[in-house]
Amino acid sequence: MVWLPNQQIGRVKRTRIWAGAFLCLLFFMLATPKFPSSRESHLFADMRNFFGVPNTLNVLSNFPFLIAGVMGFVLTLQGIFFNISFRGEVWGWALFYAGITGVAFGSAYYHLKPNDDRVMWDTLPMMIAYASLFSSLLAERVDAKIGLSCLIALVSVSFLSMIYARTFNDFRLCMTFQLIPTIAIPVVTFLFPPKYTHSRCWLYATGFYLLAKFEAAADRKIYSKTHYIISGHSLEHLCSAIVPVLLSVMLMYRDTKFQSVYTCWPLLTCFDLREKLTGLVYSFMFAGLTTD
Repeated sequence: MVWLPNQQIGRVKRTRIWAGAFLCLLFFMLATPKFPSSRESHLFADMRNFFGVPNTLNVLSNFPFLIAGVMGFVLTLQGIFFNISFRGEVWGWALFYAGITGVAFGSAYYHLKPNDDRVMWDTLPMMIAYASLFSSLLAERVDAKIGLSCLIALVSVSFLSMIYARTFNDFRLCMTFQLIPTIAIPVVTFLFPPKYTHSRCWLYATGFYLLAKFEAAADRKIYSKTHYIISGHSLEHLCSAIVPVLLSVMLMYRDTKFQSVYTCWPLLTCFDLREKLTGLVYSFMFAGLTTD
């Protein structure tokens, strides 16, 4: 008798999540102007060629993505080193690392000759990685079924967004996928209690992602400040590659947390604080008895 109400609650959760996501997307499309691709968007600060490789540093700085993506993908499927409890999480993390690996090849291919025809191979793998990462977070914090359904839907939306961008020369939908990690991850991390330890790595990864976006925005300024040694876009690649490394460390060292009766994350934090204060009082009492 308990299973049916729980199933209905899960359906209500999924409906609310999809309704909220659709309303946010609709508001974004109505409130923002068209974001077309232009020739200037392909002109990066550092366009030097070394050893016959065009835009050398922007190409080679994608190599860390390849290492982090391949290693993470293999370790996820191996199922020994990463602590992943649910099958839905396995699919999400495997697709995330596959997307990171795709970024290594797609971004390198794009930066060899930046233009409108090649930019999709740089953008699409990133969108798949973003969608998979957010779905993995939902599977961990909210519900495994919700995470898996979001994985299928968001990856499908990634392809549809790229088709829309190529057809109408409007990259607004693609830009929303770059906003997902910076907004949704901290919100979900605060609202829902963690099932695993080392959950702070989610926030650390978000911080490095934000730093990477600031570096990309300051591409020419960083290139000038470093006396033309390295550009902000190359630093963006290196900083973004730290994100899958941090998440791999989290998956490797995390452990399942004890699930208390508290379902709200702020209440859970207060409960942990109360336990620590109680232990501190007991330690002082024990110290007083031993001195007497």
